[in-house]
Amino acid sequence: MKLLLPILLLSVFACVRAPEIVGIDNPTIPTSSVIEATKHKLFIATTREDSEVVGALFSELRADELGLASVEVSVPPTHVAGALERPKSLPPDPRTEFAIIDPAIYRSKTAFLSSLNTELRSRAPAEREVLLFVHGYNMTTSDAILQVGQFVQDSGFKGVPVLFTWASGGRLSRYVYDLNSALVARPLLIDAAEILTQSTATKYHVFAHSMGGFLTMEAIVDAAQKGQFNRMGRLQNVVLASPDIDVDLFRSQMREIGNTFDRFFILLSKDDSALRVSRRIAGGVPRVGAADAEELSALGVTAIDLSRIQNSRTGSHSKFAGSPEIVQEIGRGLNEAPGYGSRRQTVLEQLIGDLPVRVVTAGD
Repeated sequence: MKLLLPILLLSVFACVRAPEIVGIDNPTIPTSSVIEATKHKLFIATTREDSEVVGALFSELRADELGLASVEVSVPPTHVAGALERPKSLPPDPRTEFAIIDPAIYRSKTAFLSSLNTELRSRAPAEREVLLFVHGYNMTTSDAILQVGQFVQDSGFKGVPVLFTWASGGRLSRYVYDLNSALVARPLLIDAAEILTQSTATKYHVFAHSMGGFLTMEAIVDAAQKGQFNRMGRLQNVVLASPDIDVDLFRSQMREIGNTFDRFFILLSKDDSALRVSRRIAGGVPRVGAADAEELSALGVTAIDLSRIQNSRTGSHSKFAGSPEIVQEIGRGLNEAPGYGSRRQTVLEQLIGDLPVRVVTAGD
C-alpha cells in the first residue's frame, strides 16, 4: 500500500491535463501577428503512430517505423526564463502563451534531410550543429515539443534542435508501458541518429531527460556493440538530465561502452521527487539521477550535482530547464563545445562558476 499510494495520488492529479496544441493557431490573434514572439523551428523523429485528434499530431501508440516531421514553436514576448507558459485552454494566446504551429510531415528521409539542411544553412558556419533531445516519461507530443522549445529558448542554443519523441503513454499511471515503449524505441533511435549523421551538421549533442536517459544509454550500448557509436567522430556531448536508470544497470552500460567516448555528463539532484517514486517502484534500487556524484564519476562520467539549486520553476525533476542560471550555463556549454577532432574539456565541465553546483569529474 505504501508503494501504491504515491502513484495513485499522482494519477488523480494527472486526470486534468493541459490540451494538445500542435497546429492550433488563434484565429483572432494569429501567431504570425505577434511580431515580438520568438520562433524556433523544431524537427521531429518519432516512434509514435499518427493521430487524427486535433492538436495531437502523434498518439501514444507504438509505430513500427520511424516518423519524421517538423513544427514551429512560438515563444511569447512575456516569457520568463525557466517557466513554460502553456495554454490551459484553446486556442493559445501567442502574446502570453507558447504555441506550436505549421506542422509538416515528411514522407521520406530525403525530404526530411533537405529541410534540416536548409535550416542548418541559415546558421553561421560555426553554429551548424544539431541537438538531439530525447524526452522522458509521461509525455505527450505537445509536452515534449514545448519542453524542447522552452529549453532552446532559455539556453540560447544556436544550432538546430531535433526532438526524438517515443511512444510515452502520457499518463503517470503508465510507467511500465513507458518503460517498454522506451525499449521498443531503441533501434529507431539509432536509425534517427544515423539520419542526422547524413546531414551537413558539423557536430552533434545528445540531451536526454529522465526515462529518455535510459532509452539513450540502451541505444548507445547497442550501437557500441555493433561498432557504430560515434564512428564519424562528430558527437560532442551526451548529457543525461535526471536519468531514470538503475545504478547497477548504468554501471553495466558504461562497461559495455568502454572508454571510446569521454564526454558523458550526468545532471543529478538528491531531492528529485520523481526519482524517489521511481526508486520505490524499482524495489529500492537507487536511480542515477539521484545517486552519489563520486560513485558516478568513478564510472568515467562527469557528475554535476544540482541538489542545492532551489529556484527551478519546473520542479526538482527538471532543474535543467526550470532554473534560469542552470539552463543558460548548459546552453553556453553546448554552444562553446570544441569542434571536430577535439578532445575533452567543454564548458559543461566548468559549470560550477558562482552557482551552488558541485562538479565531480572522472578521477577526482
